[in-house]
Amino acid sequence: MSSADRTPEEIAADIAETRNRLAGTIDALVYRAQPKTIIRRQTEALKAKFVDENGSPKTDAIVKVAGAVVGFVVVIVAIRKLTS
Repeated sequence: MSSADRTPEEIAADIAETRNRLAGTIDALVYRAQPKTIIRRQTEALKAKFVDENGSPKTDAIVKVAGAVVGFVVVIVAIRKLTS
Protein backbone atom coordinates (compact mmCIF):
# COMPACT_ATOMS: atom_id res chain seq x y z
CA MET A 1 0.00 0.00 0.00
CA SER A 2 1.45 3.36 -0.97
CA SER A 3 1.35 6.33 1.36
CA ALA A 4 -1.26 7.98 -0.88
CA ASP A 5 -3.66 5.05 -0.29
CA ARG A 6 -3.47 5.22 3.50
CA THR A 7 -6.24 6.76 5.54
CA PRO A 8 -5.58 9.34 8.25
CA GLU A 9 -6.53 6.71 10.84
CA GLU A 10 -3.88 4.30 9.50
CA ILE A 11 -1.27 7.02 9.54
CA ALA A 12 -2.24 7.97 13.10
CA ALA A 13 -2.03 4.31 14.12
CA ASP A 14 1.46 4.01 12.59
CA ILE A 15 2.57 7.15 14.40
CA ALA A 16 1.20 5.84 17.70
CA GLU A 17 2.96 2.49 17.19
CA THR A 18 6.25 4.23 16.39
CA ARG A 19 5.85 6.48 19.41
CA ASN A 20 5.31 3.45 21.67
CA ARG A 21 8.39 1.67 20.27
CA LEU A 22 10.51 4.79 20.76
CA ALA A 23 9.21 5.24 24.32
CA GLY A 24 10.15 1.63 25.10
CA THR A 25 13.61 2.12 23.64
CA ILE A 26 14.15 5.31 25.63
CA ASP A 27 12.96 3.62 28.83
CA ALA A 28 15.41 0.77 28.22
CA LEU A 29 18.28 3.19 27.59
CA VAL A 30 17.46 5.21 30.71
CA TYR A 31 17.40 2.02 32.78
CA ARG A 32 20.74 0.81 31.36
CA ALA A 33 22.39 4.19 32.02
CA GLN A 34 21.39 4.40 35.69
CA PRO A 35 24.43 4.24 38.00
CA LYS A 36 22.85 1.50 40.13
CA THR A 37 22.26 -0.63 37.05
CA ILE A 38 25.79 -0.08 35.77
CA ILE A 39 27.27 -0.97 39.17
CA ARG A 40 25.14 -4.12 39.39
CA ARG A 41 26.17 -5.24 35.88
CA GLN A 42 29.85 -4.63 36.59
CA THR A 43 29.63 -6.42 39.94
CA GLU A 44 27.97 -9.42 38.29
CA ALA A 45 30.62 -9.47 35.56
CA LEU A 46 33.45 -9.36 38.10
CA LYS A 47 31.79 -12.01 40.25
CA ALA A 48 31.40 -14.26 37.19
CA LYS A 49 35.18 -14.20 36.74
CA PHE A 50 35.78 -15.62 40.23
CA VAL A 51 32.67 -17.75 40.97
CA ASP A 52 31.14 -20.63 38.97
CA GLU A 53 27.44 -20.84 38.13
CA ASN A 54 26.95 -23.25 41.05
CA GLY A 55 28.59 -20.82 43.52
CA SER A 56 31.97 -22.49 43.94
CA PRO A 57 35.07 -20.30 43.59
CA LYS A 58 37.18 -20.48 40.45
CA THR A 59 40.51 -21.24 42.11
CA ASP A 60 42.56 -20.82 38.94
CA ALA A 61 41.39 -17.22 38.49
CA ILE A 62 41.86 -16.45 42.18
CA VAL A 63 45.40 -17.89 42.16
CA LYS A 64 46.32 -15.82 39.09
CA VAL A 65 45.15 -12.59 40.70
CA ALA A 66 46.80 -13.43 44.02
CA GLY A 67 50.06 -14.21 42.20
CA ALA A 68 49.91 -10.90 40.35
CA VAL A 69 49.34 -9.02 43.62
CA VAL A 70 52.21 -10.81 45.35
CA GLY A 71 54.48 -10.15 42.37
CA PHE A 72 53.56 -6.47 42.38
CA VAL A 73 54.28 -6.18 46.11
CA VAL A 74 57.65 -7.92 45.66
CA VAL A 75 58.60 -5.51 42.88
CA ILE A 76 57.63 -2.48 44.98
CA VAL A 77 59.60 -3.77 47.98
CA ALA A 78 62.63 -4.48 45.77
CA ILE A 79 62.48 -1.00 44.23
CA ARG A 80 62.25 0.62 47.69
CA LYS A 81 65.26 -1.38 48.94
CA LEU A 82 67.28 -0.45 45.87
CA THR A 83 66.50 3.25 46.13
CA SER A 84 67.20 3.54 49.87
